[in-house]
Amino acid sequence: MSHHDPHHHNGHDKHAGHDPVEFRRRFWLSLALTVPIVATSHMVMDWLGYELDFPGIDLVGPVLGTVVFGYGGWPFLQGAVREIRDRAPGMMLLIAMAITVAYGASLATSFGAFDLDFWWELAALVTIMLLGHWQEMKAIGQAQGALSALAALLPDDAERLAPDGTPHRVAVTDLSVGDVVLVRPGARVPADGTVIDGRAELDESMITGESRPVSRATGDRVVAGTVATDAALRVRIEAVGADTALAGIQRLVGEAQQSSGRAQALADRFAAWLFYVATATAVLTLAVWSLSGSLDEAVVRTVTVLVIACPHALGLAIPLVIALSTAVAAQGGILVKDRLALERMRTVDTVLFDKTGTLTRGQHALTGVAATTGTTERDVLAIAAAVEADSEHPLARAIVSAADQSGRRTASEFRPMTGRGVRADVDGVTYAVGGPALLRELDVTVPDDLDGHRQVWSRRGAAVLYLLRLGDDAVVLGALALADEVRPEARQAVAELRAQGIRKIVMITGDARPVAEAVAAELGFRSGEDEVFAEVLPAEKDDTVTGLQQRGLRVAMVGDGVNDAPALARANVGIAIGAGTDVAIESAGVVLASSDPRGVSAVIRLSRAAYRKMLQNLAWAAGYNVVALPLAAGVLAWAGVALSPAVAAVLMSASTIVVALNAQLLRRVELRPPD
Repeated sequence: MSHHDPHHHNGHDKHAGHDPVEFRRRFWLSLALTVPIVATSHMVMDWLGYELDFPGIDLVGPVLGTVVFGYGGWPFLQGAVREIRDRAPGMMLLIAMAITVAYGASLATSFGAFDLDFWWELAALVTIMLLGHWQEMKAIGQAQGALSALAALLPDDAERLAPDGTPHRVAVTDLSVGDVVLVRPGARVPADGTVIDGRAELDESMITGESRPVSRATGDRVVAGTVATDAALRVRIEAVGADTALAGIQRLVGEAQQSSGRAQALADRFAAWLFYVATATAVLTLAVWSLSGSLDEAVVRTVTVLVIACPHALGLAIPLVIALSTAVAAQGGILVKDRLALERMRTVDTVLFDKTGTLTRGQHALTGVAATTGTTERDVLAIAAAVEADSEHPLARAIVSAADQSGRRTASEFRPMTGRGVRADVDGVTYAVGGPALLRELDVTVPDDLDGHRQVWSRRGAAVLYLLRLGDDAVVLGALALADEVRPEARQAVAELRAQGIRKIVMITGDARPVAEAVAAELGFRSGEDEVFAEVLPAEKDDTVTGLQQRGLRVAMVGDGVNDAPALARANVGIAIGAGTDVAIESAGVVLASSDPRGVSAVIRLSRAAYRKMLQNLAWAAGYNVVALPLAAGVLAWAGVALSPAVAAVLMSASTIVVALNAQLLRRVELRPPD
């Protein structure tokens, strides 16, 4: 991360101890201490029929149990305090209550007040909960990533020009408004400013998401983080630090991420409900047994109720489903960075695609060739490719790769004509390839038969280049259309989403409306239901998402550019296409490693399967509590049926195992639909 990152956090702002590494450390230590506690428990010895005896054996439970409670249980006690403060009882409070009661009862037993051997249960309880939370934390994405990836787009240093014109390397943080910097070919612009000398093609895709490099010359504005591809520029700085466009995007991403963090997870809602039931049952149990005159029994029963209610199955069920669904997804090329995003995906009813780089390849391909009378299309392509062979321009590369299949010719005397095109000699004749600027300079008109093609191509958003023979009079020989190619799998992706019951499919693009409509038609959009937002400026994408949400739609946004980052973070679920920029990937909850938009329906399929598993596991945990709590409270004690704390602990472990095995069935989810 660059040293001038305004969002550089050192991790202190996470919930204390809510770090996967922290939970892992606490889990392994608790496990190491739990083994001797269980091994020296009289109850376990009776069950398994072995005998251990050594001086101080009775101190193993109290001493090691206290360490497990204090060190292993600390994150839960802390979480419980936070839940009480926020008046939102959940998992943490339930766990904290169970371990505190178990600890108090065990301590009282060690001093001879009761006859409850609870040390091993306390230790097992803490250890299992730590395992669950470690798995959960591992599955949760780190939100700070997006901001650091944005900061990484800025270079660390810049070449500032002294009054005499010599460049000096300085840190970007030392630049101030009014400085002039030199941006060499291949380097990133260090701050927002205006070009005062030079002309270059700038790759602005990380800011605008548009695939085509843009020509920038004297008097034009340039933005921090963009790359000069082919020539050097001198730029006068006009905005630095927090005032740059990149910093603005950073702020938007940060705000949107904080707003989506408030969604409450399913397990917490269930835990809150269980907390009230367990507390009420415990109070009732204590009252009824105390009134019946048996205080010892009252405490045993109450403790059993609280330990039974501790959400073992719950504490492990949900994290396990999350950890497994994350693993299953990763095998299918889907990286889940935020578990809540996966949980929300099943409720999405609108999928919003950014066009460039998501539904299209984000790079130009040859889509049409036309020749004037007396020339063949094959010749037009072969000569144009020969002329463009030495050019690094993306459109040139597209022409050259298209001509690889048909006969190649060789050119000599290659010369770029900056901002207009290129020229070269092929078989002794001088040719030029360029766009409208070249035609204007040479004062050449396009023949009518080619102009018809040009109009059709331009309406579809293609860039049109012309092949000219230069001589006394320049003559247009043909035209080539280059357009951002629609991904072949994009149409299928749209059809799959339909089949899954997605109500509305939306496309958003900075391109002109006719271009957008042409792509939508090719993808099979339905008029009246699906929507196309065209000519949308980067900063407006975020507003478009908000607008859809205000209409009551739950939106998944699929994009790949930096300018998509705020919108990805704002959407109910942000999905980044893996070939995209790091920032888009960081601000998304889900990343498709392959750039296949069909992955979106796979995410929905996985989300629904994971949700079903969570519900099954919750139903099991609930069902188990419905049966176990009354028994623990001693409802059937009159009939001689009472649940001892020991049996309660065994039942609890059994329910945990059932839940863990059920979660494993997620591995059978098919991510790819049958073709």
